[in-house]
Amino acid sequence: MEQGVEDKFQQYPENVKVILLLIRQWILDIIEQERLGELEETLKWGQPSYLVKNGSTIRMDWSAKDPDEVYIFFICNTKLVDTFRELYSDTFIFQGNRAIVLPLDKSLPKEKLRHCLLLALNYHRLKTLPLLGA
Repeated sequence: MEQGVEDKFQQYPENVKVILLLIRQWILDIIEQERLGELEETLKWGQPSYLVKNGSTIRMDWSAKDPDEVYIFFICNTKLVDTFRELYSDTFIFQGNRAIVLPLDKSLPKEKLRHCLLLALNYHRLKTLPLLGA
């Protein structure tokens, strides 16, 4: 893990850090399982960010002004959040066309969230397919 990213994780409250590190691990697992290539892990806009060659950047963060939620951000001019909304509006809360909002007091919907991460990590291969091929 890049030092800046590691430092950022150390700044989060412990309960938040556990969740964000779990999501990070899911991203790493997907990249390995799907053989998506080299990961770029860095800070973008001060947030831990993840990108592979044919994917769209995934960022995640927590803010003291919204202390009961974590956010997974996607590039807003993609079809990602609109697709996630179509597939999982019964599961996730969304912030416009840019983020999935995850309340800290609820368990993570692992399979559905991993599916969203997989679609983002393959976005440029899938962007012309209806519902990104889901």
